[in-house]
Amino acid sequence: MQYRINHSDLALIIALVRGKSLPRAAELLKVDVSTVFRAVRRLEASVGTALFDKSRSGYQPTSAALALAQQAESAEQALALAQISLEQGQQIVSGTVRLTCTEAVLQNLLLPALTRFMPDYPGLKLELNTSSAFANLSRRDADIALRLTNSPPEHLVGTRLGTVSYRLCASESYLHRRQHLPLESMEWIAPDDFLPDHPTVIWRRQQWPGVNLAYRCSSMLAVAQLVRAGMGVAALPDFMLQEGELQHLSEPLQGYDTALWLLTRPDCRALRSVSALFSELTRAIRLT
Repeated sequence: MQYRINHSDLALIIALVRGKSLPRAAELLKVDVSTVFRAVRRLEASVGTALFDKSRSGYQPTSAALALAQQAESAEQALALAQISLEQGQQIVSGTVRLTCTEAVLQNLLLPALTRFMPDYPGLKLELNTSSAFANLSRRDADIALRLTNSPPEHLVGTRLGTVSYRLCASESYLHRRQHLPLESMEWIAPDDFLPDHPTVIWRRQQWPGVNLAYRCSSMLAVAQLVRAGMGVAALPDFMLQEGELQHLSEPLQGYDTALWLLTRPDCRALRSVSALFSELTRAIRLT
């Protein structure tokens, strides 16, 4: 007859996977070391396979033990969520939501929003992917996208969160060193060919085609980091500009504003986890 794993077995496996030694596992289980030792031998004999590689350095879980530990942790989380639901008297939003955005949007807009409301959703897990392409959402590799675009794909549904404008900026230290140079002769920093349609790239090519393009970066986050380091001048989105941090060399670039969209697939709107996250982000990232 095939052995049936029980709650005590799973508790033992989790303790050894987390503790990595008999003494530490015994502490976690609140029993003595000999009890853990006998329990492991008995369990391995029952299932007919080694669950841990034993050595002087400790107990290393085999693939079988890791698989069981993963299932046990899922059961732990389900019990914890059930307890929270019972205490709060309501159904807990749970599940995994995959969200895609650019690195700049993640750092400057998404993370501040998540820190405000995610503690209220202990059962919600996020998988974050930083990408500049809509392909992730279209291929069903993501459930929600936070994107800067004036032409969101028609097959997606969503909410316009506001408008982003851009300004030409530089650090005070850089301007002090290069104050004798005309603007077109300064070192310019810009996205590389990975972002050929970025508003700042189009603006620069149209308005300043002959500038000294000293640095090309694969993301706007990298562009901003070089500007802050005093490496040159660049056009940056207003959500990346903190007051007093950089010197503005222009007014907002007229005609190059970009909309910020929160988007999802129509088939995702009915998912409670996606709907809850979508609603929270809509409230938390409204731009003026």
